[in-house]
Amino acid sequence: MRVITGTARGRTLETLPGNDVRPTVDRVKEAVFSIIQFEIEGRRVLDLFGGSGQMAIEALSRGAASATVVDNSRRSVEVIRRNLQTTKLADKATILETDALSFVKNSRSTYDIAFLDPPYGMGLLQKALPDVAQRMAPGGVILCEAPVGETLPEQIGNGYSVYRTYRYGKTGITAYRDTTV
Repeated sequence: MRVITGTARGRTLETLPGNDVRPTVDRVKEAVFSIIQFEIEGRRVLDLFGGSGQMAIEALSRGAASATVVDNSRRSVEVIRRNLQTTKLADKATILETDALSFVKNSRSTYDIAFLDPPYGMGLLQKALPDVAQRMAPGGVILCEAPVGETLPEQIGNGYSVYRTYRYGKTGITAYRDTTV
């Protein structure tokens, strides 16, 4: 796993061994960033269910102003910290070791771009999406990774609706956009 482009281009990122974390493969990550390639510069990013922090790191490498990475695993948070140090992007990131659902329900921060890639098969996307939509700035985009065939809502609070869905093998990407702007 590596940073694809930007200031940290080519740097290798660490991930947890075993099946606890399922890192986004480079092909899918490239596709996600091609969707938002002109929307990253200067933006505030939320990487919910952060895992290794690779989505936030990629966004920061490409010019995002800041990133908040949330994961409830102490081991994942340690990996995220090391990856941010390796990429020299730690000063632009906030790492929170907390439950993702509690965080979005109680946070008062707003974000321009949100990445959601929770553990599969637990209904976490469906639970998180309404609260994530409440944390988004006008004109924001929410990008969700889920197994192909998982049903996600067409619309979520604050005027967000499915803009497009993409399929990469067994992985599906759903992009929600603010339809009120």
